[in-house]
Parts: sequence; structure tokens; C-alpha cells
Amino acid sequence: MMLKSASVMAPIRTLRVNWNVCVWGHAPDIFVYSLDSDPLESSFMAKAGEDRLDAQKRVNEPQKTSTPEDDALLRESLKRCSASTFEAASQFRRTRNTEHLPAIILGIIERFVEPDLRAKLKDPDDDLRLIEDLGIDSLTMMEIVILVEEVLQMSINNEELRHLRTIGDVKQFIDCKVRGLPLPKPTKFLPIEQIGGIMPIQPPFLFLNEASVSSHGANAKYKISGQEFFLQGHFKDNPVLPASIMLEAIGQLAVLFLLEGGVSEPGKVVNPKTIFFTSCEGVRCHRICRPGDILSISVKPKRLKMPLATFEGSIRVGQEKAAIAEEITLTFALADAVVEEPAKPDAAAVDPAKPVTEAGDAGPAGTAISA
Repeated sequence: MMLKSASVMAPIRTLRVNWNVCVWGHAPDIFVYSLDSDPLESSFMAKAGEDRLDAQKRVNEPQKTSTPEDDALLRESLKRCSASTFEAASQFRRTRNTEHLPAIILGIIERFVEPDLRAKLKDPDDDLRLIEDLGIDSLTMMEIVILVEEVLQMSINNEELRHLRTIGDVKQFIDCKVRGLPLPKPTKFLPIEQIGGIMPIQPPFLFLNEASVSSHGANAKYKISGQEFFLQGHFKDNPVLPASIMLEAIGQLAVLFLLEGGVSEPGKVVNPKTIFFTSCEGVRCHRICRPGDILSISVKPKRLKMPLATFEGSIRVGQEKAAIAEEITLTFALADAVVEEPAKPDAAAVDPAKPVTEAGDAGPAGTAISA
């Protein structure tokens, strides 16, 4: 990064990075950069500012009184939902506190899910899919939306629902609607083929089978097949996934987030050759993972300011917590985005204004001419 002349230079900070452990490569251990306005961090700062203003607005806003008639109508609307859903909805109507929204949304979705699938909503991951995992079809989705509109006293356009695929999508969407914020970008779903085409890490050291990436984070799954090369000796006659590999999987998902639009600066993209591991803090393992286990991996960005990106990450197996990393930090750099030029017309292409008389080609009127 170029530094300004001394006469107009902003305060400079020298950042030393300890490279005792490096999973994805190595790089110089000193970065010098200006603390000028950074567009990568500005979006996070703007979001944090919106959160503070929203919280302050709720503090200053007088609580709305609810009449017995209002409570009766709300109770009737949610009569087939849990008592906790009604309580959260009642509190939201009084305070407009968005912290109650997840409980309301999950409670309403649970009302329309088949009984044998409701256990998935007890402690759901944000990447839980509405159709594939919960069996919610388009008609059921409309019923959910109608009840959400009624309970939250809001209006939702059908076109806004087209890109909602997961529980996390629904929660983010409703939160933005209630607070009047811009709607989040659609979640990207990436199968293993696409992941392999994006990531600098490749098999047999790639631990993401499928992934979803949104503007707020990323989720992925990896099934321990038992054929991983390191399980041959970890341990003898007792294959256990190394804790370092769980940390690696979290880091790989953070890399995927960065490469799939996690950093937004006009005309720039993250250069995959510049992403390296820097540090981690607060790493704890809670469960032994063995062949056959399916890891549900999640990361959320905490700070993005080039050249550093800090995430929090976790791994679950089913409903059990397997590992967490309070902070995992990567270093990265940007490169100019490659703009694809439109394809040039083929010089040998047939002039549409010139009649074609070859057998089987189209004549002046567009009809086939037989030999």
C-alpha cells in the first residue's frame, strides 16, 4: 500500500505478525499501512453505527401499551405456536426490540413444519435449508409469510422472498425489513465442484464438501470419510480427527468468505495468492470427531480492515458443539478485478442480410432449404 508524503500523511501504525504457525503459506512479517478511511472497514463501521442508533432509538422510544384486545388477537394468531413464541411477539410489539425476532421467526416456522422435523429447530444452524431440510414448499412458505406479516405488523413483497433458502436468510431478511435497512444480498450456495474452482487449497487438504456464503457469514459441511491420509496414524487403531484440522476447516471457510464477496471495494477482488493464516485465540474443542461424523462449520466476520480479516468460528456435529474459535485472523491483499470483454463476433459468421443457399441452411425467409 502506498504511503502519503510526510506533510499530509495520516497516522501510521506498524503491525508485526508472528508467523509461528502458518497453515496456508508464509509472508513477510511486517505490514505498514495508513489508517486512512478504509472502504472495507467502513461497511462494518456503518453497520455497527446502525446497530447503535437502532438500540438508542429503542431506549428513547416509549414502550407501547398493549390492550387486552390486542393480546387476545395476537394469542389467537399464534394459538398453534409455542407459549415462548407468543411471549416474544408480545414483547416485540411493546418494545420493537429486534432481539425478539429470532424466537418469533423460529416459532412461526415450527408451527408449519411436520412434527418429525421440528427437532431440527430446537437449536438450528443458520444454514438449515427450508426446502431440503424442513420440507417447506412454496405454499407453506406463503402461509408463514402471511402469519409473520400479521404478527410483526409489516408488509412483505413476494418478489423479496425469491432468494430465501435458509433459516439464516429468513432471519436476516426480517431483521432488515423491521429496522428499515437495505435487504441483504442473496446467499450463494456452492457445491464441492465450485468450491474447488475457487479455493487455493485443493484436495486432499480441502475440508469443505458444500458451503453457503452470505453477506453476514458462511456455513459449510464436511463429512469425515475415514479415508483421510492423516487418520492412518492419528491414532493407531483409533481414528480421530485432529483438532488442528478442525481449526483448518474453520480457516478454509473464512478464506471462502473472503473470495466470494466478503470484501467489497469497487473494481477490486481479494487475491487468493495473498491469503495466509496469522493468529487464533480462544480455541476450544468440546467433542471427539470420528469417521462418519458430519461437521457443520460456521464463520462470521468480526473485523475487516486490510490487510487483516478476523472471524469467529465454530463446528458442530448435529446439535453437539465440537469446537470454537473466538478469533481467527487471516491476512490478505486486493487485486484489480478482471473485467471480461464481450465476445467478438466471429468473422466467419454468416451475414444475416445475405441469403444462404447451402443445403439445410436457412433461406431469406428463414425456411429450411432441402438439397
